[in-house]
Amino acid sequence: MNASYEWLHDFVQFDQTPEQLRDLLTSRVATVEDVQQLRADLDQVVIARVVEAAPHPNSDHLWVTKVDAGSGELIDVVCGAPNVVQGGVYPFAPVGSTLPGGLKLEKRKIRGAISEGMLCSARELGLGTDHEGILTLDIDAPPGTRFLDAVPVGDVRIVIDVNPNRGDLLSHEGVAREIAAATGLQMKTPVIRGSSQSETAEKATAPSVVVEDADGCPRYMAAVIKGVSIGPSPSWLVSRIEAVGGRSINNVVDATNYMLHGFGQPMHAFDVNRLDGGRIIVRRARKAEKIKTLDGVDRTLDEGMTVIADASKAQ
Repeated sequence: MNASYEWLHDFVQFDQTPEQLRDLLTSRVATVEDVQQLRADLDQVVIARVVEAAPHPNSDHLWVTKVDAGSGELIDVVCGAPNVVQGGVYPFAPVGSTLPGGLKLEKRKIRGAISEGMLCSARELGLGTDHEGILTLDIDAPPGTRFLDAVPVGDVRIVIDVNPNRGDLLSHEGVAREIAAATGLQMKTPVIRGSSQSETAEKATAPSVVVEDADGCPRYMAAVIKGVSIGPSPSWLVSRIEAVGGRSINNVVDATNYMLHGFGQPMHAFDVNRLDGGRIIVRRARKAEKIKTLDGVDRTLDEGMTVIADASKAQ
């Protein structure tokens, strides 16, 4: 089970560090095999404050700055971003560090001015697509503080060895329930960011559901939601899916995976207009039946597998 430290914290407001949480879970619940810092590629980036900023004498778009990065000496940095200002706080990659894209920073002379590092944009840090300006930080952290310690962008993956008799631990809700019991803290259901009751899509009558393979799936329910537009997921949802080792597909698929990994509830999303016969049939696969999975690969099923199908084929 891959669990996100931040996602667990949405359920229970515990104070334990990832390492302390590892020890707690291992001693009381199940063995934690690994603790993985997901944004270790930002480990060398620090918080810096621009002490001086002036136009480059040999350029109409560059700035020459002096930066306090916590070393005790001001560092000369040439910057091309239009939003650099004296007193501003920004992420800084010093000479010798390597950015997420693989760029290793060296001391350089840019149009006659020495530059010893880089004030970074969101795109250069792998935190977005904005490349027009440096990532301005509104934080109270002294220069030299690790960026990951000051800005909550580096989730931690907790890898738990779940035994066959502990299926309840195959979700963040299940693991969080154990954390709440061990710490005496109150457990709560995470709030879906950006949602409200008024934004609930129009509901409609669900297609008929037939369960033929009760051994493989004793219960299956369906509902139809109208007014949904397929598109990219919000950044918080993408982060949740990626934190457990998944891949963001779109807002609908990601929502089903959020429910699976968050609450242990397997879900499938269909376009109701493409369900042949307007039916969902839970049955055993037919001999040599094929299905194309999300990665575009045609896979051959065997008769021991349970499939979710419409009136004509496995979906």
